[in-house]
Amino acid sequence: MQYVLGIDVGGTFTDAVAADEQGRVVGAKTPSTPSDYADGVLNAISELAETLGISEAELLANTAYIAHGTTSTLNALVTGNVNGVGFITTKGHGDSIAIMNVEGRYLGLSGSEAQDLINTRKPAPLVPRTKVMEVTERVDQGGTILVHLNEDEVRAAVRELVDSGIDAIAVSLLWSFQNPAHERRIRQIINEVAPDVFVSISSEVSPRIREFSRSSTTIMNTQLGPPLKRYLEPLSAELKRRGVAGPLLIMQSSGGTVSAAEAPASAITTVGSVLSGGVVGASRLAAQLGHRNVITADVGGTTFLVGLVVDGEPVRAAGTIINQHPINVPTIKVDVIGSGGGAIAWIDAGGNLRVGPKSAAAVPGPAAYGHGGIHPTVTDADLVLGIINPDYFLGGKRALRVDLAEKALLENIGNPLGLNAREAAAAVYEVQNAQTADLMRKSVVESGNDPRDFVVYAFGGAGPIHASAFSMELGAKELVIPLGAAASGFSAYGLAASDVIVSAELSDPSPFPVSPDRVNENFRTLASQVSDALDRQGVEFESLSLTREFDARYTAQMFEVTAPAPPEDVDESGIGLMTESFERRYAELYGEGSGLPAAGLQIITYRVRGIGRLPFRPTLPEHLRADSSNAQEAIKGHRQVFLQVERGFEETAIYDYGLLRAGHRIQGPAVVEVPTTTVTIPAGYEAHIDALGNIRIPLDTHA
Repeated sequence: MQYVLGIDVGGTFTDAVAADEQGRVVGAKTPSTPSDYADGVLNAISELAETLGISEAELLANTAYIAHGTTSTLNALVTGNVNGVGFITTKGHGDSIAIMNVEGRYLGLSGSEAQDLINTRKPAPLVPRTKVMEVTERVDQGGTILVHLNEDEVRAAVRELVDSGIDAIAVSLLWSFQNPAHERRIRQIINEVAPDVFVSISSEVSPRIREFSRSSTTIMNTQLGPPLKRYLEPLSAELKRRGVAGPLLIMQSSGGTVSAAEAPASAITTVGSVLSGGVVGASRLAAQLGHRNVITADVGGTTFLVGLVVDGEPVRAAGTIINQHPINVPTIKVDVIGSGGGAIAWIDAGGNLRVGPKSAAAVPGPAAYGHGGIHPTVTDADLVLGIINPDYFLGGKRALRVDLAEKALLENIGNPLGLNAREAAAAVYEVQNAQTADLMRKSVVESGNDPRDFVVYAFGGAGPIHASAFSMELGAKELVIPLGAAASGFSAYGLAASDVIVSAELSDPSPFPVSPDRVNENFRTLASQVSDALDRQGVEFESLSLTREFDARYTAQMFEVTAPAPPEDVDESGIGLMTESFERRYAELYGEGSGLPAAGLQIITYRVRGIGRLPFRPTLPEHLRADSSNAQEAIKGHRQVFLQVERGFEETAIYDYGLLRAGHRIQGPAVVEVPTTTVTIPAGYEAHIDALGNIRIPLDTHA
């Protein structure tokens, strides 16, 4: 029997799934181990083996591959806990990462934040000026070398950086994406002078126009590469020591995996890896259920993540922003706020109740854990409202203390606002639901879509608790809780169901109509790079495919729109199809008639994505079928639960998910208890269990 494992390391919990060749899927949930996340990974594997009823050695010996999503790179960037690096650039351009192309003060901020000139400012440069070295060289915008590289200056710069304690160097030269010769030679010199130094060059990490964003991406890749290597190498070695048969694959932001050996060199592509697993899983499940448009709502211990599947495919973006620094990495588009189950509720200076973004994390955790946490969290509120069973958290593996949750809510929220503990909990519950619905609405509308055309898939430990509330407020047509054996580890299921994906891009700005020969040459160059990268993964693929896309804009615009390109070489008519593709996508994003074709069109960047489909991909298995729709036999009791403000606390039936079967129907108000999460069904709504064990709640019709 062969298995594939998916492991999703979150800030609070590590979720894992194992799927076998017969379609059986089992899940595990263990606390994350911030001191060394590898320990949590190994603990999760041990728990999977126990659930399967086999030894860990037997599980690993029959594992085809492990797909691993890691928070280590994202957390490192967000917290600033990264390697100190040196930066080598073209003479006269050392201040570019401080000037930030005038973008730094507003990147990643909302409109209101950007207009708050008193309280917003540029972040500190990624590299202090003392670690920025300029060298003589010059390549023009066409790739012609105007001034040859001064190699003596390079050697002197490397020695100075190494003598200052630097063990990683980023290299980003002007127009290097048009001609990488000087960057490659600098890397050779670094390897000669200091062979142990980690090196990233922009022409490989981010061969895209715009100096600042290319440099920032390369620097962040250099910051993350060494610690990711220090994390993955011992984890890989330990897995091999324990007898794992298949490779360790690392999830990327793009929604696909790369080998652990390749990941450190492109460390920046792993930022957001755990964010994209749920979207990949949703696209796989949506194909089984026949849903074309899906909003994914992943409420974990620390964050709330929103992604989209439109017309059966995850919505992607050409890059992202972290701490007001741009990252040029193709990614599945995921919007994030700090509003998970461990999000801390607090009162701001104006006396307003706020939830997040700070989190109680795994340690000390919510006040109810009894591990020293004194700040009230969303989990504490859900417990006081009767939604969470204090004796069945994590399937009864951890008992929660209602008294500590009430104390934290009363002291920090209730007393300042003149509320009792229950009222304070209800207020936290309402704020949580409102801000999550707002983020979902923003994600859908800004992508050019209507929430009423979408089904919500809600998962994560806290997602099914709040999903009915925020999905109703959003106006979606149906809510699906993808349970079965995946339970709250649905993102881990997505990791296990993912393919190997690598991408390559290059910028070659030119106005339309572009020469077909130029377009074809660029796409062929990228296709060759992608094919070589797939060959290096050391994985046997069932099939390979390449997709092409391009970034274009109307003349004089500042930013581009990504559009699909024809899959094969183009002629003059193919160039016309590319124009139509861009204009169609532009209208989808900004409205019919919003474009200005008379301004002319410019193609800026070409991109090829290669997909290596793995031979063994899990699918959720069929659920046992009930003899009738009556689910009374699954009721394990009743308790007072608060689900809706207008109804307050009311007697609510509590169902045991383990006793529910396909075809069962549940009338709200009701709560369904699963070992790793809890599902709420409000009054006036009816849920049913489908053939795969998912709990589905139609939202467009209710009593």
